[in-house]
Amino acid sequence: MINKFLYPNGGSETYIFKLGDYLKSQGHEVQYFGMEHEGRCVGNRVNAYTSDMDFHGGSKLAKLAYPIKTIYSTEARKKLRLVLEDFKPDVCHLNNFNYQLTPSIILEIQKWRKQGHPCRIVFTAHDYQLICPNHMCNNPNTGENCEKCLGGHFLNCVKGKCIHGSTAKSAIGMLEAEFWKLNGAYKYIDTMICCSQFLKTKMDSNPLFAQKTVALHNFVDKVEWKDTPKKDYVLYFGRFSKEKGIDTLVRVCKELPDVQFIFAGTGPLESELSGIPNIKNVGFQRGEALEKLIREARFSVYPSEWYENCPFSVMESQMYGTPVLGANIGGIPELIEVGKTGALFESGNADDLKEKIQTLWSNHALTDQYTENCKAITFDTIEAYYKKMLPIYGAAK
Repeated sequence: MINKFLYPNGGSETYIFKLGDYLKSQGHEVQYFGMEHEGRCVGNRVNAYTSDMDFHGGSKLAKLAYPIKTIYSTEARKKLRLVLEDFKPDVCHLNNFNYQLTPSIILEIQKWRKQGHPCRIVFTAHDYQLICPNHMCNNPNTGENCEKCLGGHFLNCVKGKCIHGSTAKSAIGMLEAEFWKLNGAYKYIDTMICCSQFLKTKMDSNPLFAQKTVALHNFVDKVEWKDTPKKDYVLYFGRFSKEKGIDTLVRVCKELPDVQFIFAGTGPLESELSGIPNIKNVGFQRGEALEKLIREARFSVYPSEWYENCPFSVMESQMYGTPVLGANIGGIPELIEVGKTGALFESGNADDLKEKIQTLWSNHALTDQYTENCKAITFDTIEAYYKKMLPIYGAAK
């Protein structure tokens, strides 16, 4: 398993830890390669890792080399070679690697393969990193979704200042993308796993990738069904930020004073929730407290305005028996059975969101039926996902 972070940091780390653990439980040997970090919780026998690159902290001297090291890493190649020679893997499963590890690791794996070591290179795309330098297909300055770089037109990243609003950082991102497009390292990847059909369509804008992509929704933990009495509130749980559609949702909340909303999370737009009588902000929740909030909600709302891929919140809500009103954008529609376990509205359209909330809120029989339908939800568990991964891992054998 190759991932730049080897400590709990986000969705890709949860993915590699859970998949790695299950592979071990089925008799496979798994080792990990990535950056060294004080929080690292997995590793490899030879203790070979790249130096920690802290873009937000660290010394100014160390940062001087970052523009070059984020494009090509000799250190990553050397350290990975130590692991390859010791472990001799049948599969190298890549995850998030750009900037900290760089695609140079693909060249090292290919060099090792050419020396007589059969090994599959599999890549799971958790975002748009291979087709969009800022990884989101969204311009953070305008908040608008953007596909200008698709097809390899990466100069648009600089024109739009798409990386942290900085011309310099965007130029580095553009150079990194152009360098690896010309280098051709990605042709050595055997299979590219996309966590939504939507992501696959965007990846397929690159003719090379189109020959390699498969769509597999992420796996979820098994959840015990519980018949839970519903309470009269609509739940939003997640990050309070513009790309998540919080601005639009809050505007609608103000126009529906008779509907009670509970917001669970944190983020830069948290102050927007203050002083609105029908919004109760319970802050960031996890574990049993979050489960209880989800199970007791009449329905949840997922108003995202960017190209979400396979948001776990949408799956989690339905697994706990709570229907979802989701934005019709990205991979969200793939996760909701419209008219059975939830509904969709036009992303960013406050009027449509308001109308759909009113429809669900005023019809208890409808939401009760949707809740009942959630019993039949069949998202892949880790066991089912593993069975789909085996042919991908072993297709070259």
